[in-house]
Amino acid sequence: MASTLASQLRGVTQHLDTIPSDIRDAILDAKRDIETSFDPQKTIQVGSRLPEFELPDASGKLVSSSSLLAKGPILITFYRGEWCPFCNLALRAFQQRLDDITCKGVMFVAISPQLPDTSLTTAEKNELSFPVLSDAGNGLARRLGIVWKQPDTLRPVFEMLGGGLEAKNGDNSLEVPVPTTLLVDRTGTVRNVHTEPDYFQRLDPEVALNWIEAL
Repeated sequence: MASTLASQLRGVTQHLDTIPSDIRDAILDAKRDIETSFDPQKTIQVGSRLPEFELPDASGKLVSSSSLLAKGPILITFYRGEWCPFCNLALRAFQQRLDDITCKGVMFVAISPQLPDTSLTTAEKNELSFPVLSDAGNGLARRLGIVWKQPDTLRPVFEMLGGGLEAKNGDNSLEVPVPTTLLVDRTGTVRNVHTEPDYFQRLDPEVALNWIEAL
């Protein structure tokens, strides 16, 4: 699985060579900026308490952190949106290992700033059977210190992808979470965190399963 996800991610990266140079340069320049400016020490750390939250799922039903933790540990991944091919590949990879995660008594949840309707599209497109929650406005992501305000130079990129983020996210700020996965034990304590400012790369589910084995 590790090699499969890694090779799929590389395939998307190689596709950049086929898009207009001005669009490609805008993407790569912005990525270099977040990679150099992002400070992982300012994000939620191992041993911290997960902030309490209540977020709507793809059907609009509110899901609280307390209700999730009442069932056991939770593995949470933050993704940028359904427009991001890297995110879609990562979500599908976790879906493929979902039974291995849940058989250990762990609930897997994905969170993005997308509105519930867009989250529903994500779940249907990727055939996801785990909760996909909507953190509109990035309120929870901001409390975790993982929000990236993308530069305006990327607006033409979103236009090329079929429109800006306003319809999908409910705002036009271009703010997205830095891809982050964390394992939280049943007491609400963060046991593992992986935050990846190089969003071309993603945590492989196998690593998360190793976290769970050690829990």
